[in-house]
Amino acid sequence: MTSTDAVTGPDDGSLTGSAGVALSTASLMVEARDITRTFGHGNTAVHAVRGVSFTIRRGQLVALIGRSGSGKTTLLNIVGGLDSPTSGLVMVGGRDVSAMSAGERTLLRRSTISFIFQSFGLIPMLTAAENVGIPLRIARTPRAEREERVRLLLSVVGLDQHVNQRPGELSGGQQQRVAIARALAVQPELLIADEPTGQLDSETGRQIMRLLRTVVAAEGITVLVATHDPALLDMADEVLALDDGRLTPR
Repeated sequence: MTSTDAVTGPDDGSLTGSAGVALSTASLMVEARDITRTFGHGNTAVHAVRGVSFTIRRGQLVALIGRSGSGKTTLLNIVGGLDSPTSGLVMVGGRDVSAMSAGERTLLRRSTISFIFQSFGLIPMLTAAENVGIPLRIARTPRAEREERVRLLLSVVGLDQHVNQRPGELSGGQQQRVAIARALAVQPELLIADEPTGQLDSETGRQIMRLLRTVVAAEGITVLVATHDPALLDMADEVLALDDGRLTPR
């Protein structure tokens, strides 16, 4: 069953897949119902997302594919609470993100959702360890606990020998690994990655996708990753294809 096969089921709030198998809402990490996002008004309006519905089960790695301008980033921003839909509903971990205030969405991003971006987003003057520790400092994690978590995560992403190096001393693949470790610092339930391999060569990109697969197993989280590289799709549990703001069959 693909994620787009899930439809509203009985009145108990469960979902039913194309094979008639009921899915408990407790097993869902993400549920999107008829999401639209329009920028502007009238003849100049841009319909970035058009009636998109899908579900993602907990512990899945789901790939979102589509050409540039298809609406991938807009959809990721809506799921992650960085943007609000024009209409429709988004549930993350059983919570209605589309109905949250800006402050509530900020708290959700601090505790439940983490992001990885194509540009890495590391602070140049900080070491790898210091970059990974930023979310833990914001969360006021005690120093000893913070340092242990940072050491563990840099080991998970294979950078335990590079803890004191700054971004400028690391390769692109290594910088993205630091970004992944930082995103995992506060033990999120959902990890959203927007073209995390976009600035990397094909082999390094595959290494990053394999690392994300390892993260799903090691950290027990759910990953939604946007990519334009079809070579990476075989590593995903499900694939969502977006074209001109609409999900299309694959």
